[in-house]
Amino acid sequence: DGESVVADVDDRRMGRGIGHRCARYLEKRTMTHSSGAMPSNPRFDPSTGALVHVVGSRQNRPNLPSATCPFCVGGLESPEPYSTRWFANRWPSMPDERCEVILYSDDHAARFVTLGVDHVKSIIDLWAERSDVHYNRSDTASVLIFENSGRDVGATIDHPHGQLYSFDHVPQRTARRIESGWAPSTDHSLFVAELDGFATSVSGASPYPVALEIAPQTKVGRLAELNDDARRALARTMCDALERLTTYFGETPPYMLWVNQRPNGSTDAWLNVEIVSPWRAPGVMRYIAAAEVSTGEYFNPLVPEQLAQALRERLASPR
Repeated sequence: DGESVVADVDDRRMGRGIGHRCARYLEKRTMTHSSGAMPSNPRFDPSTGALVHVVGSRQNRPNLPSATCPFCVGGLESPEPYSTRWFANRWPSMPDERCEVILYSDDHAARFVTLGVDHVKSIIDLWAERSDVHYNRSDTASVLIFENSGRDVGATIDHPHGQLYSFDHVPQRTARRIESGWAPSTDHSLFVAELDGFATSVSGASPYPVALEIAPQTKVGRLAELNDDARRALARTMCDALERLTTYFGETPPYMLWVNQRPNGSTDAWLNVEIVSPWRAPGVMRYIAAAEVSTGEYFNPLVPEQLAQALRERLASPR
């Protein structure tokens, strides 16, 4: 009947909650979509509760094309000059136009950290607009904005861009963060900076050597709920965080960035941005290997409190 399935965020019984939600999701998940073919085959691992989308069609997507960039002006996706731009992903991980590409600039050499506060604010405006469009879909439960920057974290096109995924369920990690009552850290030893009502802290227990959390000090759930001044403050804080990382490593490290927003059906979530990097030293990758993958327990070589202190001592905030 085309019913979309939203994971029950209020199910607090973690012993069976996650696995039960995934099993229920797969049981009810419709396999016929408006796009005609089902590009993904979701599978549930009953032993771990992991939901895996098998997407064979993504084997055909571009891998660091060397001829022409499809995101540059005159390229496949951008025939005209632009400041920011979005379009539906040609190689989606999920059906029904749930996957979008968000271009940050028509300058191929630009990076998020070099664009400046005003331009980053325009990116946040587009994030908020596209998130709102998808949250207003009857078949959307959760919207994820994210970026993979650098080849070490899987970026297949160097042009500055991010992506949007619109889920018809609440992903496990999102549900767990809400269930745990996530809020900005109050541990001063992890604090990095506060700018215009937004705080940056180092995560105290991340699998990644570098993990930053950025959040408004006043609780809101979504980007669309931020007014113009707050969006500019978020842009300034994100630029500041990335500049501190750039100074710390001597160059901008590869990183993954994502925005956690309140899912549909939830009344209690705190908007936040996470930025993580696999670098444990300049140019040195930390690999999550067998002992960690097999056990789900991690061994982080960077002490979060020491990283926070080092980042606090780095440059002043951008103008």
